[in-house]
Amino acid sequence: MIKYKILDHQIVELDTGFIKEGIAACYLIQSGEEYALIETGIRSTVADISTLLSQFKISNKQLKYIIPTHVHLDHAGGVGLLMQQYPGAKLIVHPYGAAHMEDPAKLQAGAIAVYGEEAFHKTYGDLIPVDADRIITADDLFELKLGDRLFTFYDTPGHARHHFCIHDSLSNGIFTGDTFGLAYPELSFNGKPFIFPTTTPVQFNPQDMKDSIRRLMGLNPDRLFLTHYGEIKASTYLMDEMNAQIDDFVNLTIEHKDSPNLVSDLSQALQEYLINRKTKQGMSLESSFVKKIIKADSQLNAQGLAVWLQKQL
Repeated sequence: MIKYKILDHQIVELDTGFIKEGIAACYLIQSGEEYALIETGIRSTVADISTLLSQFKISNKQLKYIIPTHVHLDHAGGVGLLMQQYPGAKLIVHPYGAAHMEDPAKLQAGAIAVYGEEAFHKTYGDLIPVDADRIITADDLFELKLGDRLFTFYDTPGHARHHFCIHDSLSNGIFTGDTFGLAYPELSFNGKPFIFPTTTPVQFNPQDMKDSIRRLMGLNPDRLFLTHYGEIKASTYLMDEMNAQIDDFVNLTIEHKDSPNLVSDLSQALQEYLINRKTKQGMSLESSFVKKIIKADSQLNAQGLAVWLQKQL
């Protein structure tokens, strides 16, 4: 059974089923008789997307745009198959990501290098290319109309160079992809999200990420739609929290730069850091529970931080 939530402003949040519930979302957005999908999840998510569209009686012709915020596979792994199944849709993608959608061989090879071949094929399957004539590249400040609502695209490097975020005029919300980090529902406490950065390989840049976050908050949004995970209220507190943690992640990396087991030791340090920070903020979740949720992200973050460190040497 698919899991979805109807939000305000004609937006539906669909759980992509990536790893487990509450990890990654995609968003179906309506304006009149037209629809857009932001993020696709992985290849297995496509069946859930099709079920949702069928359940809402949305025809193939009504899905106008498919919009991954960037081409990491938990966001864009389902693009090729979805484009096959909805031949009337156009793909909107960052200019630096377009070539990977046309020919995903390098993208697939890079993901295999991170996750391993067996894990990659088990989770993602082979990627499907998209015809170039169906791809629209969205440069900074690109605007796209969906019925009577306007999407404005903002180039937001930091997590990846091929990353944009999308401001929606109707909700005054921003679909943040990974730029505004992770805020899993299971880690929230008394309605307050516990948010932390994602620095996964291979293009993490701390200054760019902080600049991108400040730029988004400079738009004075009311809400943020996180891929990982869900709608949260926008606030300067969250911006400050994210930027402080980015600095702390970098400092932890520098502290461990001479470790012979950098990724392993840094991953452990990140877990301990996040648990301690959560405790200081008054969030009373059992540490083993928190560690179980953040373990995989700490490992990926450590890998990305290690790549960043190598570039500084």
